Order: sequence, then C-alpha cells, then structure tokens
Amino acid sequence: MIALIYPEGDFAPILPARKAGDVDAMFASAGRQSRPKDTKKQEWLPVIQDDGQVIAMATREYCHSGSGVLHPVVHLHVLDRLGRIYLQKRSMNKKCQPGKWDTAVGGHVDYGETVQEALMRETQEELGFNRFNPIAIKNYVFEFGSDREMVFVFAAVGNAFPIRPNPEEIEEGRFWTPEEIDEAMGKGILTPNFEGEFNAIRKKLFALL
Repeated sequence: MIALIYPEGDFAPILPARKAGDVDAMFASAGRQSRPKDTKKQEWLPVIQDDGQVIAMATREYCHSGSGVLHPVVHLHVLDRLGRIYLQKRSMNKKCQPGKWDTAVGGHVDYGETVQEALMRETQEELGFNRFNPIAIKNYVFEFGSDREMVFVFAAVGNAFPIRPNPEEIEEGRFWTPEEIDEAMGKGILTPNFEGEFNAIRKKLFALL
C-alpha cells in the first residue's frame, strides 16, 4: 500500500489557482501542512498522483465538482469472529447514495493527514471508537462519473468493538452475513462502491478470520 508524500517545507499549490494575496491571507494563521483556514471554513484535501505524491490541495467541493482530480479516501471493513460484516446505512441527508448500505467507515483524508490518521479520525467520528488494529488490504483508484478517488482499504477483526454510530452521519448500522450481502447485490440496497470493493477483496477479508 502506498503512502502519501507531502512536499517538504511548504504547502502544495492550490487548485484552482488563486491570487497570491488570497493565498497569503489564508495561510497567515496556519502551520506547516495544517489545513488552510479561510472565511468559508471549507474542507481542504490533498490532490495526488497515482504513486501518492501530493501535488496540490483543493477544497472538497472542487474535488467533487467535475474537476477529475485524484484525492485520497479511507475505508474500514469491520468483521466479527463469526464472519459477519458491519455495514452502515447512509443518512438520507447525504448528497451521494443517501439511504443505501455502505462500508462501515468511509471518509476523506484531510490535507496534512497521513492515511492512518484519517482512518482513526473517521472511525471515531462515524462509529465512536479508535482503539483497533488496522489491517491494510489494498489501495485502488475508484472512478464514478468525473470523480476520482484513491481508496485506501483497511479491515478490523474482533468481537469487542464499542460501536456507537453517529446519528448525524449514519441512519443505522448492523452486522450482515455474507449470504445477506450476496442476496442484496444488484438490487439498489448497497452502494455501487461497496459492491465492487467487497467482490474484489472478500477472499482477503475472510482469510483474516
């Protein structure tokens, strides 16, 4: 699995390009590799190459505006010792795939974060815990329309995770058997991203049990 490589000593360029004065004002109160602060309080993401090299930074809005820039996200699959997989039902307030069942944890890597830091933060925000041993599965590029994401996939296996779904992010959550997942495939119940990813890594996931 590749790692994110940030530029040394300075921030990466901003996309789309801005005037120098605007950039200086945004960075005035930000430390090295901290997320830039602006009056709109936007979420800043690293723009990367296929090898993990960070070549720019952009707002989340820009990354999903049809720009086609590649940016990193993290996914965590949570399995119990019975071979069941925890899925979250996406909130109806989500812009993308509302009300569909999805990977236990998924979210963007903020600018300046490592992949592992983002994974722990997103797990805490969505499921309420961060004490687990993440097992790296793979990374791959996922394209959906004009969106391009480098997905870093991890797994966690155990029976004692104190799962507390965040009601602002998740409609509900529960463990599914592999048979239940197979039955739901292709029926609009699961997100397309989860279906493709699960089919690609299911052998690796169950080999962890």
